[in-house]
Amino acid sequence: MSKAKHAAHWTQVLGPGILFASTAIGVSHLVQSTRAGALVGFGLVWAVVAANVAKYPFFEFGSRYANATGESLVEGYRSMGKGAALLYLIITISTCFFVMGAIGIVTASFLDNLFGISNALEVNATPAVAVGVFALATSLLFWGQYKALDSLIKIIAGVLLISTVGAFIAALFHTPLSAVPPPPIDFTPWSGAGLAFLIALMGWMPTAVDLSSWNSIWTLERIEQTGYHPPLRDTLREFNVGFLFSAGLALLFLGLGALLFYAHHVEFPEGTAAFASGVVQLYTEAIGSWSWWIIATAAFSAMLGTCIACLDGYSRSLARSIASLTGSGSSKRTLHERLSLVGVAIGALTLILVFPDDITVLVDIATTLSFLVAPLVAGANLYLVTRKSFPLEARPPRWMIFLSWGGLLFLTGFSLLFLFGR
Repeated sequence: MSKAKHAAHWTQVLGPGILFASTAIGVSHLVQSTRAGALVGFGLVWAVVAANVAKYPFFEFGSRYANATGESLVEGYRSMGKGAALLYLIITISTCFFVMGAIGIVTASFLDNLFGISNALEVNATPAVAVGVFALATSLLFWGQYKALDSLIKIIAGVLLISTVGAFIAALFHTPLSAVPPPPIDFTPWSGAGLAFLIALMGWMPTAVDLSSWNSIWTLERIEQTGYHPPLRDTLREFNVGFLFSAGLALLFLGLGALLFYAHHVEFPEGTAAFASGVVQLYTEAIGSWSWWIIATAAFSAMLGTCIACLDGYSRSLARSIASLTGSGSSKRTLHERLSLVGVAIGALTLILVFPDDITVLVDIATTLSFLVAPLVAGANLYLVTRKSFPLEARPPRWMIFLSWGGLLFLTGFSLLFLFGR
């Protein structure tokens, strides 16, 4: 294949992996990774790496399953029996409002900080700003659907990559690695508050395992949009680009927290507006005050991309899950997606109004719930790509199967440690 043809094919494939990265880069990176670095320096790098490695196969299986079978993991769960499909629906409904609430309040806090709305009004305007954020995201998806989402996310991802790498390099000039102290002597990730934070950090690192079905849905949407069904290897390569992009940025954000918060004994902000202001300040201290508008805009754009991508993922997965259980055809899918879209947005906004002042409450609840259900979804994904009916030529290589079992043990072990350790 010529270089020109290869590039043309690649542009037709590119999209689902970038969407995956966008769902991950939001809360797990901007909030949890930065927070980890600010609390214990580089003491939790191992947790970020381990969570990415342990979860990788189960996300990859989403792209693999969709390319090989022409259906999403949601339909795959239904093929395992009505009980499995119903359990997935229950997991999705029980987590979606907390997840979107956490994402929504963080997105709103960055928009609030960008325009100084709370400062100007001298009240906490973030919950009201969240209403506008959800209205914008819901309208975009309601009318623009996948095409609008795909185009927007690619632009945001490019801006975020350049700004984050630039900020990290500048931070190294500001504070050398040797200036970062070792983790606090009294910190232990194996019990109490340390364990609770560890589980919250790994719960969305790089993102929740139950969102692996979104990879499969977006892979199918991209094929439908372009009319091009790529070879399996191209679909997996495109996903791997997005996954590595996400994993690399997670380490950069942790490093920024360590270099510019922990090394200088600056406390990590907890309130909504204070958090957004603190993160933007972290960047501008490293790059220079001239960059404030650029960084504030990039941070908000990153979170807006996450908010839109996650709303899209939940609406599509809920619609497909309901359709698989009720037997309704694809002709009603758009209607179900739009109803799910509005329902998730309203539920998330309700939670934001209940928790208007403490950003970490929603984030920790959402990430912990995601981690506790991860073993169930991971086990189902592994089964779907190794059962006899799955195409032999598309089955994962042996090393991936071994890694999957190791990841399943990792997720199960930490879930049990959390449940009994508390």
